[in-house]
Amino acid sequence: MKTRFLLLAVIGALAFAACGAPAATQASYTAPAATEAPMATQEALASGDTTPNTERLIIKNANLSIVVNDPLETVNLVTRLAEGAGGYVVSTNTFETTYFGEHARQANMVVRVPSDKLTPVLEQIKSLAVEVKSENTSGQDVTAEYVDLQSRLANLEAAEKQLQAIMEKAVKTEDVLKVYNQLVATREEIEVIKGQMKYYKESAAFSAITLDLIPNVVIQPIEVGGWHPDAVAKQSVETLARILQFLVDFLITFGIICGPFLLLLGTPAFLFIRWRIKRMAKLEREGTQS
Repeated sequence: MKTRFLLLAVIGALAFAACGAPAATQASYTAPAATEAPMATQEALASGDTTPNTERLIIKNANLSIVVNDPLETVNLVTRLAEGAGGYVVSTNTFETTYFGEHARQANMVVRVPSDKLTPVLEQIKSLAVEVKSENTSGQDVTAEYVDLQSRLANLEAAEKQLQAIMEKAVKTEDVLKVYNQLVATREEIEVIKGQMKYYKESAAFSAITLDLIPNVVIQPIEVGGWHPDAVAKQSVETLARILQFLVDFLITFGIICGPFLLLLGTPAFLFIRWRIKRMAKLEREGTQS
Protein backbone atom coordinates (compact mmCIF):
# COMPACT_ATOMS: atom_id res chain seq x y z
CA MET A 1 0.00 0.00 0.00
CA LYS A 2 2.84 2.34 0.91
CA THR A 3 4.65 1.55 -2.35
CA ARG A 4 1.52 2.23 -4.38
CA PHE A 5 1.04 5.55 -2.61
CA LEU A 6 4.63 6.60 -3.33
CA LEU A 7 4.26 5.51 -6.95
CA LEU A 8 1.10 7.55 -7.45
CA ALA A 9 2.70 10.57 -5.78
CA VAL A 10 5.79 10.47 -8.02
CA ILE A 11 3.76 9.92 -11.19
CA GLY A 12 1.48 12.80 -10.22
CA ALA A 13 4.46 15.04 -9.63
CA LEU A 14 5.96 14.02 -12.97
CA ALA A 15 2.69 14.73 -14.79
CA PHE A 16 2.36 18.11 -13.07
CA ALA A 17 5.90 19.09 -13.99
CA ALA A 18 5.47 17.93 -17.59
CA CYS A 19 2.64 20.40 -18.05
CA GLY A 20 5.07 23.24 -17.39
CA ALA A 21 8.01 21.77 -19.32
CA PRO A 22 9.54 23.82 -22.13
CA ALA A 23 8.02 23.28 -25.55
CA ALA A 24 11.37 22.15 -26.95
CA THR A 25 11.37 19.04 -24.71
CA GLN A 26 9.59 16.25 -26.58
CA ALA A 27 9.41 13.62 -23.80
CA SER A 28 6.54 12.12 -21.87
CA TYR A 29 7.44 13.81 -18.57
CA THR A 30 9.89 16.04 -16.84
CA ALA A 31 11.55 16.09 -13.45
CA PRO A 32 9.46 16.13 -10.27
CA ALA A 33 8.33 19.58 -9.24
CA ALA A 34 9.86 19.08 -5.84
CA THR A 35 13.35 18.91 -7.39
CA GLU A 36 14.42 22.45 -8.27
CA ALA A 37 17.50 23.96 -9.85
CA PRO A 38 20.26 25.02 -7.48
CA MET A 39 19.52 28.28 -5.69
CA ALA A 40 22.61 29.98 -7.13
CA THR A 41 21.50 29.15 -10.67
CA GLN A 42 17.95 30.39 -10.04
CA GLU A 43 19.18 33.67 -8.58
CA ALA A 44 21.60 34.15 -11.46
CA LEU A 45 18.91 33.53 -14.07
CA ALA A 46 16.55 35.92 -12.28
CA SER A 47 19.20 38.66 -12.22
CA GLY A 48 20.08 38.18 -15.89
CA ASP A 49 23.47 36.57 -15.25
CA THR A 50 23.41 33.32 -17.19
CA THR A 51 26.88 32.21 -16.19
CA PRO A 52 27.01 31.71 -12.42
CA ASN A 53 29.25 28.64 -12.66
CA THR A 54 29.50 28.25 -16.45
CA GLU A 55 31.85 29.85 -18.92
CA ARG A 56 30.17 31.92 -21.61
CA LEU A 57 29.52 29.83 -24.73
CA ILE A 58 29.59 31.64 -28.06
CA ILE A 59 29.33 29.72 -31.33
CA LYS A 60 31.34 31.53 -34.02
CA ASN A 61 31.24 30.51 -37.69
CA ALA A 62 32.59 32.01 -40.91
CA ASN A 63 31.77 31.82 -44.63
CA LEU A 64 34.46 32.71 -47.15
CA SER A 65 34.37 32.79 -50.95
CA ILE A 66 37.78 33.30 -52.58
CA VAL A 67 39.34 33.12 -56.05
CA VAL A 68 42.46 30.95 -56.26
CA ASN A 69 44.77 29.80 -59.03
CA ASP A 70 44.49 26.09 -58.13
CA PRO A 71 41.47 25.03 -56.03
CA LEU A 72 42.77 21.48 -55.51
CA GLU A 73 46.11 22.69 -54.20
CA THR A 74 44.30 25.22 -52.02
CA VAL A 75 42.25 22.40 -50.50
CA ASN A 76 45.48 20.72 -49.43
CA LEU A 77 46.91 23.96 -48.07
CA VAL A 78 43.78 24.76 -46.08
CA THR A 79 43.72 21.20 -44.72
CA ARG A 80 47.27 21.63 -43.42
CA LEU A 81 46.39 25.04 -41.97
CA ALA A 82 43.37 23.66 -40.09
CA GLU A 83 45.22 20.65 -38.74
CA GLY A 84 48.21 22.80 -37.78
CA ALA A 85 45.88 25.02 -35.75
CA GLY A 86 44.46 22.00 -33.92
CA GLY A 87 41.36 21.68 -36.09
CA TYR A 88 40.11 19.21 -38.68
CA VAL A 89 38.35 18.93 -42.04
CA VAL A 90 34.63 18.24 -41.91
CA SER A 91 33.98 17.81 -45.63
CA THR A 92 35.41 18.55 -49.09
CA ASN A 93 33.75 18.62 -52.49
CA THR A 94 35.54 19.13 -55.82
CA PHE A 95 33.88 19.27 -59.21
CA GLU A 96 34.61 20.34 -62.77
CA THR A 97 33.12 23.45 -64.29
CA THR A 98 33.19 24.72 -67.87
CA TYR A 99 33.49 28.40 -68.71
CA PHE A 100 33.18 29.25 -72.43
CA GLY A 101 34.70 25.92 -73.43
CA GLU A 102 37.52 26.01 -70.90
CA HIS A 103 37.52 23.38 -68.15
CA ALA A 104 38.44 24.19 -64.56
CA ARG A 105 38.18 22.52 -61.16
CA GLN A 106 36.17 24.15 -58.40
CA ALA A 107 35.96 23.13 -54.74
CA ASN A 108 33.97 23.61 -51.55
CA MET A 109 35.07 22.58 -48.08
CA VAL A 110 34.16 22.93 -44.42
CA VAL A 111 36.80 22.93 -41.68
CA ARG A 112 36.67 23.42 -37.93
CA VAL A 113 39.37 25.20 -35.95
CA PRO A 114 39.62 26.24 -32.28
CA SER A 115 37.47 29.33 -31.75
CA ASP A 116 40.36 31.38 -30.38
CA LYS A 117 42.28 30.76 -33.63
CA LEU A 118 39.43 31.59 -36.01
CA THR A 119 40.68 35.07 -36.95
CA PRO A 120 44.34 34.15 -37.63
CA VAL A 121 43.30 31.08 -39.65
CA LEU A 122 40.94 33.21 -41.75
CA GLU A 123 43.77 35.66 -42.44
CA GLN A 124 46.03 32.80 -43.53
CA ILE A 125 43.38 31.43 -45.85
CA LYS A 126 42.78 34.86 -47.40
CA SER A 127 46.50 35.19 -48.03
CA LEU A 128 46.17 32.23 -50.43
CA ALA A 129 43.54 34.01 -52.52
CA VAL A 130 43.90 35.99 -55.72
CA GLU A 131 40.69 37.80 -54.76
CA VAL A 132 38.27 37.64 -51.83
CA LYS A 133 34.75 37.60 -53.28
CA SER A 134 32.83 37.57 -49.97
CA GLU A 135 33.40 37.07 -46.26
CA ASN A 136 30.93 36.69 -43.41
CA THR A 137 31.51 35.92 -39.71
CA SER A 138 28.64 35.27 -37.30
CA GLY A 139 28.34 34.57 -33.58
CA GLN A 140 25.62 33.11 -31.38
CA ASP A 141 25.63 33.28 -27.57
CA VAL A 142 24.14 30.00 -26.26
CA THR A 143 25.10 30.46 -22.61
CA ALA A 144 21.50 30.83 -21.42
CA GLU A 145 20.41 27.72 -23.30
CA TYR A 146 23.30 25.75 -21.84
CA VAL A 147 22.51 26.84 -18.26
CA ASP A 148 18.86 25.88 -18.79
CA LEU A 149 19.95 22.44 -19.98
CA GLN A 150 22.13 22.05 -16.87
CA SER A 151 19.15 22.78 -14.62
CA ARG A 152 16.87 20.39 -16.49
CA LEU A 153 19.55 17.70 -16.38
CA ALA A 154 19.86 18.06 -12.61
CA ASN A 155 16.08 17.74 -12.24
CA LEU A 156 15.92 14.65 -14.45
CA GLU A 157 18.82 12.93 -12.70
CA ALA A 158 17.13 13.55 -9.32
CA ALA A 159 13.88 12.12 -10.73
CA GLU A 160 15.77 9.09 -12.02
CA LYS A 161 17.12 8.36 -8.54
CA GLN A 162 13.63 8.63 -7.02
CA LEU A 163 12.19 6.28 -9.63
CA GLN A 164 14.98 3.78 -9.03
CA ALA A 165 14.28 3.86 -5.28
CA ILE A 166 10.55 3.32 -5.85
CA MET A 167 11.20 0.49 -8.31
CA GLU A 168 13.31 -1.34 -5.74
CA LYS A 169 10.38 -1.27 -3.30
CA ALA A 170 7.66 -2.10 -5.84
CA VAL A 171 6.11 -5.55 -5.52
CA LYS A 172 3.17 -5.72 -7.90
CA THR A 173 3.85 -6.22 -11.59
CA GLU A 174 1.59 -3.30 -12.50
CA ASP A 175 3.56 -0.95 -10.28
CA VAL A 176 6.88 -2.22 -11.59
CA LEU A 177 5.80 -1.64 -15.21
CA LYS A 178 4.61 1.88 -14.53
CA VAL A 179 7.83 2.85 -12.78
CA TYR A 180 9.92 1.14 -15.45
CA ASN A 181 8.22 3.08 -18.27
CA GLN A 182 8.77 6.37 -16.46
CA LEU A 183 12.39 5.43 -15.78
CA VAL A 184 13.05 4.59 -19.44
CA ALA A 185 11.50 7.89 -20.58
CA THR A 186 13.58 9.79 -18.01
CA ARG A 187 16.81 8.19 -19.17
CA GLU A 188 15.97 8.92 -22.80
CA GLU A 189 15.45 12.59 -22.04
CA ILE A 190 18.66 12.69 -20.02
CA GLU A 191 20.57 11.39 -23.05
CA VAL A 192 18.90 13.96 -25.32
CA ILE A 193 19.87 16.82 -23.02
CA LYS A 194 23.42 15.52 -22.66
CA GLY A 195 23.65 15.40 -26.45
CA GLN A 196 22.47 18.99 -26.74
CA MET A 197 24.97 20.12 -24.11
CA LYS A 198 27.77 18.27 -25.91
CA TYR A 199 26.79 19.92 -29.18
CA TYR A 200 26.88 23.41 -27.63
CA LYS A 201 30.26 22.74 -26.00
CA GLU A 202 31.87 21.38 -29.14
CA SER A 203 30.37 24.07 -31.40
CA ALA A 204 31.64 26.81 -29.07
CA ALA A 205 35.08 25.21 -28.81
CA PHE A 206 35.54 24.74 -32.58
CA SER A 207 34.41 27.31 -35.15
CA ALA A 208 33.24 26.18 -38.59
CA ILE A 209 34.71 27.79 -41.72
CA THR A 210 32.79 27.18 -44.95
CA LEU A 211 34.95 27.81 -48.01
CA ASP A 212 34.01 28.31 -51.66
CA LEU A 213 37.14 28.02 -53.83
CA ILE A 214 36.63 29.58 -57.27
CA PRO A 215 39.23 28.97 -60.03
CA ASN A 216 40.92 32.08 -61.32
CA VAL A 217 40.06 31.21 -64.93
CA VAL A 218 36.35 31.78 -64.23
CA ILE A 219 36.79 35.49 -63.58
CA GLN A 220 39.35 36.07 -66.37
CA PRO A 221 38.10 38.14 -69.35
CA ILE A 222 37.26 36.21 -72.52
CA GLU A 223 40.07 36.40 -75.08
CA VAL A 224 40.21 34.85 -78.57
CA GLY A 225 43.46 35.53 -80.41
CA GLY A 226 43.86 38.88 -78.67
CA TRP A 227 40.21 39.79 -79.28
CA HIS A 228 38.04 40.47 -76.22
CA PRO A 229 34.38 40.01 -77.23
CA ASP A 230 33.20 40.71 -73.71
CA ALA A 231 34.94 44.11 -73.80
CA VAL A 232 33.39 44.90 -77.22
CA ALA A 233 29.93 43.99 -75.92
CA LYS A 234 30.46 46.18 -72.88
CA GLN A 235 31.56 49.13 -75.01
CA SER A 236 28.54 48.67 -77.32
CA VAL A 237 26.14 48.72 -74.39
CA GLU A 238 27.81 51.83 -72.99
CA THR A 239 27.60 53.57 -76.41
CA LEU A 240 23.90 52.68 -76.74
CA ALA A 241 23.25 53.99 -73.24
CA ARG A 242 25.01 57.29 -74.06
CA ILE A 243 22.95 57.73 -77.27
CA LEU A 244 19.69 57.08 -75.45
CA GLN A 245 20.76 59.45 -72.70
CA PHE A 246 21.52 62.18 -75.25
CA LEU A 247 18.13 61.76 -76.95
CA VAL A 248 16.22 61.87 -73.68
CA ASP A 249 18.20 64.90 -72.49
CA PHE A 250 17.50 66.69 -75.80
CA LEU A 251 13.76 66.03 -75.63
CA ILE A 252 13.55 67.22 -72.03
CA THR A 253 15.57 70.38 -72.78
CA PHE A 254 13.60 71.14 -75.97
CA GLY A 255 10.27 70.64 -74.22
CA ILE A 256 11.11 72.91 -71.29
CA ILE A 257 12.78 75.74 -73.28
CA CYS A 258 10.82 75.74 -76.56
CA GLY A 259 7.49 74.43 -75.30
CA PRO A 260 6.04 77.76 -74.10
CA PHE A 261 7.05 79.58 -77.35
CA LEU A 262 5.58 76.83 -79.50
CA LEU A 263 2.37 77.06 -77.52
CA LEU A 264 2.12 80.84 -77.90
CA LEU A 265 2.93 80.84 -81.63
CA GLY A 266 1.33 77.58 -82.53
CA THR A 267 -2.14 78.26 -81.10
CA PRO A 268 -2.92 81.31 -83.34
CA ALA A 269 -1.41 79.54 -86.35
CA PHE A 270 -3.53 76.47 -85.66
CA LEU A 271 -6.69 78.54 -85.31
CA PHE A 272 -5.90 80.47 -88.52
CA ILE A 273 -5.26 77.33 -90.53
CA ARG A 274 -8.42 75.76 -89.20
CA TRP A 275 -10.46 78.85 -90.14
CA ARG A 276 -8.84 78.94 -93.58
CA ILE A 277 -9.71 75.31 -94.25
CA LYS A 278 -13.32 75.87 -93.27
CA ARG A 279 -13.46 79.04 -95.40
CA MET A 280 -12.16 77.24 -98.46
CA ALA A 281 -14.58 74.40 -97.95
CA LYS A 282 -17.45 76.85 -97.71
CA LEU A 283 -16.45 78.64 -100.88
CA GLU A 284 -16.23 75.36 -102.74
CA ARG A 285 -19.73 74.39 -101.64
CA GLU A 286 -21.12 77.80 -102.74
CA GLY A 287 -19.37 77.49 -106.13
CA THR A 288 -20.79 74.04 -106.64
CA GLN A 289 -24.33 75.16 -105.84
CA SER A 290 -24.18 78.12 -108.25
